[in-house]
Amino acid sequence: MAIFYIYILLLFMIIAAIIAVETKYLLGAVICIGAVGFGASIMFLFLRAPDIAITQIVVEVLGLIILIRACISRELTFISGPREFFGVVVSVVIIFVIFLAGIRVLETLPDFGTAIFAEAPEAASQTYIAEGLQKTGAANIVASVILDFRAYDTLGEATVLFTAIIGATVIMRRKPKKLLEDE
Repeated sequence: MAIFYIYILLLFMIIAAIIAVETKYLLGAVICIGAVGFGASIMFLFLRAPDIAITQIVVEVLGLIILIRACISRELTFISGPREFFGVVVSVVIIFVIFLAGIRVLETLPDFGTAIFAEAPEAASQTYIAEGLQKTGAANIVASVILDFRAYDTLGEATVLFTAIIGATVIMRRKPKKLLEDE
């Protein structure tokens, strides 16, 4: 049943990507790109990868801040006159589907406090616990997982987060660079 929801999310992401490419409004394209990213984070939750889903959400939010800030400074779009009925209905349906997918993901998660590795004896966490001290020599199992078993993954996530934060800081600064140099 989870594969059905993944296919629905993939279809939603493809539609949002096509709209992002085909729309003539920059801000609309940015919003569609954000919808693709949030769909990807929900898909990561379906695939039982919450750490990647959290990283995707953080990067997506920071990326949207940067892109929306850049779009607002380039184009001012005001809604005037009658709205297209079809566009409003499609938007409401897409938001409703995302809401239902999010609720469905929350239903599939185990109860709070349940050790997920206890339900899957072949999980990597069992190897970390059983062999962490012998393979890494670290007394702290969390440090051995982050710095030894998954060091490249942690480095990649930290690099992505750092780059997103620096990009948001550069875009969101109060004074332009030329004004700062003149003072």
